[in-house]
Amino acid sequence: MQNLTDFLAKRQAKHQSLVLVTGVFDLLHQEHLNFLRKAKAVADLLLVGLESDVRVKKMKGEGRPINNQAKRLTNLQKLQIADQVFILPEEFSKPADHQRLIEQIRPNFMAVSSNTAFKKEKEMILAQFGAKLVVVHEFNPEFSSTKIINKLKQKGSL
Repeated sequence: MQNLTDFLAKRQAKHQSLVLVTGVFDLLHQEHLNFLRKAKAVADLLLVGLESDVRVKKMKGEGRPINNQAKRLTNLQKLQIADQVFILPEEFSKPADHQRLIEQIRPNFMAVSSNTAFKKEKEMILAQFGAKLVVVHEFNPEFSSTKIINKLKQKGSL
């Protein structure tokens, strides 16, 4: 895959609409696939920002991620749903960090699921650049990487 700067330049030249999603995508499961497919349907191009290993450890705790960022990136690319996948910055917890990224990418949309945290804050940042937040997927509490990991640990598979 090309680098993010080249991807964004080509997108701009072709005047293609872009939807951005971000996440950990540690152990890919059916709900991830459903979410990514729904996000892809929102615009011409789907761009996935993958949380770095450093950020995942801060958000999810020791022992996470199960798959490192290189493996998670490769797994997402193999799905062939996203047009481009990139690793988010390690320092990415402040609104100013998010604002810089949205300013650089200039998505038309950001797709989220119904349980996404900080929706209002994300909407405000996106609006500054003419983009919209779109809830594309209803969260299903039966499926999560954390639940899968906990079950695997109970079985002694991890």
